[in-house]
Amino acid sequence: MQTMKASKTIISTLRDAPNDAVIASHQLMMRSGLIRKLGNGLYSYMPLGYRSFMKVQNIIREELDRAGLLEMKPTVIQPGELWKESGRWETMGPEMLKATTRGGQDMIVSPTAEEAFTALIRDGLDSYKQLPLIPYQINTKYRDEIRPRYGVMRGREFTMMDAYSFDADKESLDNSYNTVAEAYRKIFKRLGLKTISVKADTGNMGGSGSEEFMIESPVGDDTLMLCECGYAANVEKAACRPDVPTDDSGKPQTKTDLPVEEVETPNIFSIEDMEKFFGTTSKRFIKALIYRVINCGLDLSNANGGKNFKQVTEGNFTYYPLSYVCVLIRGDLEVNEAKLAGLLKCSDLCLAEGDEIVQMANAPHGFVGPMTLNCPIIQDLSVVDMHDAFAGAGKEGFHIKHVEPSRDYTPFMIGDVRTAMIGDACPDCGKPFYSKKGNELGHIFKLGDKYTKAMNVTYLDQSGKPVVPLMGCYGIGVDRTLASIIETYHDDKGIMFPMSTAPYQVAVVPIAYKDKMKEAADQLYEELEKLGVEVLLDDRNERPGVKFNDADLIGFPVRVVVGDKNLPNVEIKLRNKAEAELVPLTEAAAKIAEIVKSELDKLNN
Repeated sequence: MQTMKASKTIISTLRDAPNDAVIASHQLMMRSGLIRKLGNGLYSYMPLGYRSFMKVQNIIREELDRAGLLEMKPTVIQPGELWKESGRWETMGPEMLKATTRGGQDMIVSPTAEEAFTALIRDGLDSYKQLPLIPYQINTKYRDEIRPRYGVMRGREFTMMDAYSFDADKESLDNSYNTVAEAYRKIFKRLGLKTISVKADTGNMGGSGSEEFMIESPVGDDTLMLCECGYAANVEKAACRPDVPTDDSGKPQTKTDLPVEEVETPNIFSIEDMEKFFGTTSKRFIKALIYRVINCGLDLSNANGGKNFKQVTEGNFTYYPLSYVCVLIRGDLEVNEAKLAGLLKCSDLCLAEGDEIVQMANAPHGFVGPMTLNCPIIQDLSVVDMHDAFAGAGKEGFHIKHVEPSRDYTPFMIGDVRTAMIGDACPDCGKPFYSKKGNELGHIFKLGDKYTKAMNVTYLDQSGKPVVPLMGCYGIGVDRTLASIIETYHDDKGIMFPMSTAPYQVAVVPIAYKDKMKEAADQLYEELEKLGVEVLLDDRNERPGVKFNDADLIGFPVRVVVGDKNLPNVEIKLRNKAEAELVPLTEAAAKIAEIVKSELDKLNN
């Protein structure tokens, strides 16, 4: 509906925000009555909030349709069998809500939709002539977040746009990926959001290429590593240019022919303790950390200690429900657990504790070393060029020196598991990183054949041979996008909605809804409706101050005040401007319609 009278809808504003609302969007959405809390992490949209919510959806839908994507509506409840086919029934983690029907069938409440879309396309895909395909949904999801917070920014139930491309080859996948990326840029521009495109971790989704569309926010969940050359990456993914490990004089470390030597080090546990004890820099120490790994998808059978871990096969997926690895990294650096999880293709990991460490390393924490391990070694790239290093001896109360990584032990894998930090060198240009906080609004992946292969999806190519298609995955969080708009556009009075997403574009506010003021307000209301302007007429029997405060709090872009002192003029005030303007009532509707059109044009063009 283009128009509405306030007395016919629900306007229920609050003077103060609830105690659990700590960020601006959560506070303002609650205070303005856009949402109400139904349970922990569960928020319902009220009529005004739902209008803005649907406007975000519709802008997403319009741009995706324009780009050639096909909207579908899969079910929210999905058969567990699909997730067992893909191998994610056990590996998705505890955030997936599982249920069992009265007939004993395993079901899940959709946390994501790769399996559902893959199964639906599989059932009708026969020929290469049907590809490429990019179906999408705008649908409800549920993830059992252990700590839901920030209102709809990170709730348990939420709405997402998910798109999945199905392509015959890598070139086609690249084209689909670029098509959706361009649509994303248009979507966020129309929403009034300036996004930063960053390289990102693929997480549980798997795949190769991955890019996040982030918005800068002081309360962002993500840390972005940025360089003036244009390099941008989530800290979970950010790489940095390798730096040469140095000795005590600042020169590159040099190889030694001395054999490993054991040194008694009572009560020496930390890197700081070792620096003082040996009188040297942390860049000469190899830090060894034992990790407990859940649902590792690698083949560990030929790795040190790998045969001791139980391997399980479900459908086409083989994994280790529980395993351990030892991560070696230079002493002045920190392990990036997102990178490590990606390398191990696991659903979760954490530092091992107590007896687990002793079992895997033959020594307690603080004395773990690379030469006495009962588990695979994952070596960070920072260790590759180290020489004449110090490490734990794998024996309580002892460390070793003169360690040569390529001589004294053999890693199972070598990879980048280092956390990039401010000041590290950009991998592209070598200049130092700086950092900002941000929130993810959209994410795109090149999944490859991870799901199509696991779920036996094939089509017949031009020669009549069965081929596995490649997939891409694309998502936008609708709720978090709306919250981000409010985070971006607000002041101490309330929300300042862009014209494209306001519940109504104009609020007509008579000082009192009676006599000449009622006649003028009704006239303007009807004229604006005929001009296609979305308008709310505040016909409530409230004091003018209450109406003005509510209009500012809810964030209508244009407020028109109809007062007997100003008639036959009315007062037009833009929410993002300090000054109001008096305009003759006879000219007001046309002027307001032009303001609305101009503001929309700025966003749409």
